[in-house]
Amino acid sequence: MKLHIVDGTFELFRCFHGAPRAALDGQEVGATRGFLHTILSLLRQEEVTHLAIAFDSIMAPAVRKGQPVDPLASQHGLVAEATRALGVVIWPMVRRYEGDDALASGAAQFRHQVEQVVLCTPDKDLAQCVRGQQVVVRDRIRKVTLDEAGVLAKFGVPPLLIPSYLALVGDAADGIPGIPGWGKVSAGAVLNHYGSLEAIPALGSEWEVKVRGRDRLARELNERRFEALIYRGQIDLAEDVPIPHGLDDLEWLGAPRERLERFAQRIGAEDALPGVPRWLGE
Repeated sequence: MKLHIVDGTFELFRCFHGAPRAALDGQEVGATRGFLHTILSLLRQEEVTHLAIAFDSIMAPAVRKGQPVDPLASQHGLVAEATRALGVVIWPMVRRYEGDDALASGAAQFRHQVEQVVLCTPDKDLAQCVRGQQVVVRDRIRKVTLDEAGVLAKFGVPPLLIPSYLALVGDAADGIPGIPGWGKVSAGAVLNHYGSLEAIPALGSEWEVKVRGRDRLARELNERRFEALIYRGQIDLAEDVPIPHGLDDLEWLGAPRERLERFAQRIGAEDALPGVPRWLGE
């Protein structure tokens, strides 16, 4: 048995930029239609029996009178409705937690109960959650799955060093600029040798590992070590998000027909209904 945990925030984002724009009664619905189709494509896979979808937030920001409505943010609530209409468990994060924290916590909580936890996201920071072949990350767009050996091959460091690695090399997707001059080779060599940012000597002449431009790299890190530690803290994911579901709760038993049909009609996505692989109770 496998457990699939989906990065719903990313799925909404990519559907917003990839699916045709559409509006009904002044409400943008194009991304939600795309979201419905892509989650159904996942549910049609035989190995997908247990799953949850995590979101950063399902609350659209308040709009002041006279201000334009954000066509992406305005669909947060709609994709939450779509998830529930499909009969899939939803993990909406609030306050200090984000969707990535839910993915990390779900992996930590359930990895010993299933054959494999599959984190469906292309985000680099989720690579820190990979454990052997027990927890993997899957980029559904590129159809690439990374286990621990795959993470090491791609980034040059094991999963536990991913936060420190991204703090050094940066991650544009999450707004992490990194430290000037540091790249995959230098970060991998130094981190694999010292094991943490704190343990890297201040002087390049004291490094026990040979890296091109080590004096310059050491100088840049020393000048920005505080920032690097802050970046790492931003990338580190929480594994203690309260998950109110047991494994049995995450089994997908089918879509509730009346609810999904009503929702699909509301957003003009009736064409998605023939793709439902199973109806609840039928």
